[in-house]
Formats: sequence, structure tokens, C-alpha cells
Amino acid sequence: MPRTISVAAIQTSYGEDMAANIAKTAEFIREAAALGAQVILPSELFQGPYFCVSQEERWFAHAYSWREHPCVTALAPLAAELGVVIPVSIFEREGPHYFNSLVMVDADGSLMGLYRKSHIPDGPGYQEKYYFRPGDTGFRVWDSRFGRLGVGVCWDQWYPETARAMALMGAEVLFYPTAIGSEPHDASLDTRDPWRRAMQGHAVSNVIPVVGANRIGFEKGPEGYAGGGQVFYGSSFIADHRGDLVASFDREDEGVLTASFDLDFLRTHRAAWGFFRDRRTDLYGVLTEPRP
Repeated sequence: MPRTISVAAIQTSYGEDMAANIAKTAEFIREAAALGAQVILPSELFQGPYFCVSQEERWFAHAYSWREHPCVTALAPLAAELGVVIPVSIFEREGPHYFNSLVMVDADGSLMGLYRKSHIPDGPGYQEKYYFRPGDTGFRVWDSRFGRLGVGVCWDQWYPETARAMALMGAEVLFYPTAIGSEPHDASLDTRDPWRRAMQGHAVSNVIPVVGANRIGFEKGPEGYAGGGQVFYGSSFIADHRGDLVASFDREDEGVLTASFDLDFLRTHRAAWGFFRDRRTDLYGVLTEPRP
């Protein structure tokens, strides 16, 4: 029997009520599971609005220890009930430190471990360095019930090194929960297509399926914020090992995307391409130098 995996991405909007956001996400997880999905990806920081549009200290009160985070304690039992894997994006507090983190919940509801977002952006509308320390876990992959999975978080998705590292660690599918949309300093700047292309390139270069889940909708910013707030452009997708979109949403669609992949075929096809066979690690030292 071939090893197959069915994956899903959730695209929806979120508000300030964490319990309502969790309940909404849970309903979409049930919908995806009913469609046969085995690994179901919600978007980044679905616990609430994307608060990093500005620097407001009140949001630190919304961080929790990762094992006790309300998103984790609510969705882990759901994963066990439905027999699905759920990568859960959270705002994590560890002592005096705060991280943008991901808890991998296996299909029996067990917590497989924690990944802390490695690349932390800092710019208009995405002021994450105010809230989050750079991740200290290194890149992670997990042997879930349905396959070996790698997860990067939002800004991580722009870096080919993230995808390659997870592929070298044996990941069979890459997942990227995301919160991205308008750029308040330049209303004409639309990053939707390059955002997709970057991850489609990771799929091609590593011969691996990629799942990206983004949020949608308008979220009101603080007083004086450019445009009154942030508009998230959705466009979640699932790409195959060629980088082709096998399932995708537009900017305002709400729901779940699903797709299935033959992991045995992909393993053989990945070997046949020779991308990993022909690597020249003796020439890559420049990649680890901060200022080549």
C-alpha cells in the first residue's frame, strides 16, 4: 500500500474574542476532517487579531505558557477526537520571554513539541520585534501519525534556508501558517503574488508539497493607523512538488482547502531529481557568514 497524506488549510477572518476564534477554527477543522484531511493547518496567531500592526503593551497579557495556551488545550482534545494532526500557532510566554510559536499536536492529542519562529520581521504593519524574541528551538520536523512534517511561521516562509533545512531533516510536507496583507506605508504595494511564488519555489527546489494558510478580512488598527487598519489578502494555497497550485483560495474566500499526496512517489521522485545528491556543502560556507 502506498503511503499517502491528505492535508488541509483553513482560511478565515478573526476578531478579538479568543474563545470565539477557537470555536470558529474548531468548526473548520471538523469540516476539513469530514473531507478526509489528516493534517489541518490554521493560520498564524488565530487566537485573535494580528496585533503586531503597532506597539501596544496590552497584548502581552494575551500570551500563555505553550502547554496551557487556550488554543492548545482546546484543540488537542479535538485532534484526538477526530484523529487529525493540527499545527497550532500561538503567542507564547516563557518566564519574561515572549515568542511567536507553533505547537504540533498529533492525531492522538499528544503535544509533540514546540517550534519558535526563527525570523522576526520589523516594519510598518509588522512590528513583531516589539513582541517576540527570535526563536531558539532551531528548525523542527515531527514524525506525526501521517508523515514527517515541517512547519515554518509566516516570515520564515520567505527564506529558502528554512525550507531546505526542514527538507534535509526529512520533512515530507511543509506547512506555513501566515498573517499577511496590506502594507500601510505603501498602498500600491501588493505582495500576494511574490508571497505565493516564494513558497512555490520551495516546493520545486525541494520536490515537496507546500501548504500556506493565511487569514482574510479588515482588522481595525489603532487611532491614526494608515488606512484605518490592515486588510489581509487570504490567497491560501496547497502546492504540489512541482510548485503547481493544486488548491487555492482568492482574497476573500472563507473555508478549507484539501489535497492528497503519495509520499512514496514523492520520495522516489525527490531522489531522481538529484537536488540533494548534487549539493556542494564545501561551497556553502558563505551562507553562514553574517557579512560575506
